[in-house]
Amino acid sequence: MKRAGRWLSSLWLAGYLGVAGCSKKEEAPPPPAAELPPAEEAPPSIPAPEGATPREGEAVAKPPVPVVPDGSTALPSSEAKEEPAPSKPPAPPGGGIAPEDAKNREWTTSPVELKRSSAPQATLRSVRAGAHPDFDRVVFEFEGTQLPGYRVEYPKEPVVQCGSGDVVSLAGKAQLQVSLMPARAHTDAGQPTVATREQKVALPVVVELERICDFEGEVSWALGTQGTAPFRIMELKEPPRLVVDVRH
Repeated sequence: MKRAGRWLSSLWLAGYLGVAGCSKKEEAPPPPAAELPPAEEAPPSIPAPEGATPREGEAVAKPPVPVVPDGSTALPSSEAKEEPAPSKPPAPPGGGIAPEDAKNREWTTSPVELKRSSAPQATLRSVRAGAHPDFDRVVFEFEGTQLPGYRVEYPKEPVVQCGSGDVVSLAGKAQLQVSLMPARAHTDAGQPTVATREQKVALPVVVELERICDFEGEVSWALGTQGTAPFRIMELKEPPRLVVDVRH
């Protein structure tokens, strides 16, 4: 009995020591973690071709903004505002032919001029003069619908014939010259359209009229007056007439 008890005790002790030895065994280290592959560097972005539409999710690349030397940011040419071109000044009525100047209707002794170089050549048809209560009136009537340009003045030098250069002698103390251009006082055949070249009118101020030029698009008449009296210019229509009034 004693031997059997000893055997059981030895068996129990051996079992206990086996269990204790198992608990003291070190836990197996965990398997080494798998090494992750190194992160790949992102490839450089390639700009989309001009005019291409980016796919969904792609960022739209913006062009660089240029900087001007003064430090300010310049707008791209596509965003720069274009200033409107200056408008051209309106052309005078009548296809570019200058209209009448209202100032020419004011009394003056200074030269009065209105240029109409682009107007068609006007043909003078008649020249007549008459007295009014406060002024003498000389009328130059033309064919068509358009008056030529003109210059009216008391010249500082003696009046001369445009062809020969001969000095013109007129009655009166002064000479008022009326030059018309572009104009003519003759037909295509060379015949004068105003039959009377000289007129003795004997009005209070205007005493004589004489044509002194009909050459190369210019027609001129000289008015013999009693002095350098103020005058004014008016334009009338239907038919076209240029009126020269000389104040008494």
